[in-house]
Amino acid sequence: MAAKVLIVTGDAAESLEVLYPYQRLLEEGYEVHVAAPTRKTLRFVVHDFEPGFDTYTEKPGYTWPADLAFADVDPGEYVAVVIPGGRAPEYLRNDPELRKILKSFFDADKPVAQICHGPLITAAVDSLRGRRVTAYPALELDMQAAGATYQDSEAVVDGTLVSSRAWPDHPTWMREFLKVLRAKAPAS
Repeated sequence: MAAKVLIVTGDAAESLEVLYPYQRLLEEGYEVHVAAPTRKTLRFVVHDFEPGFDTYTEKPGYTWPADLAFADVDPGEYVAVVIPGGRAPEYLRNDPELRKILKSFFDADKPVAQICHGPLITAAVDSLRGRRVTAYPALELDMQAAGATYQDSEAVVDGTLVSSRAWPDHPTWMREFLKVLRAKAPAS
């Protein structure tokens, strides 16, 4: 039986930051479930970098079904969690069910992969204090306010926490996360 990994996300998540780890983890042999505030079809976005813009642009992305609602998640069934970025973390960090889920992963020292704006959620459960992380560069001050040491790097590994800046860093992020995941919880 394959070990299960949870992806926690919602509307306005960055398409690539949900679907790349989803497919990569399936390829690796893990069973992957997507959880959101409610079980519904989620609407993702595409963030891109265009000349002349001071920040990223946003366009409609893919739709994807959530397998279950946060309230239905039993964290004990999962060996790891992935927290994609996009705009979703801005409102997801306020969800008490999601905060309980993430706290349980950190309390059990299970692997956590976060990218882009995803660390806004782990900051909301006070799980960044004393850690080294990276995130979307505009979040450097947020990471410092959460008690973390920010590093501008493709991926930062701090114990079982693996963070990354944004989708252009996917190969390094997933390579580092899979090292941690395979060591803690092989696929089968």
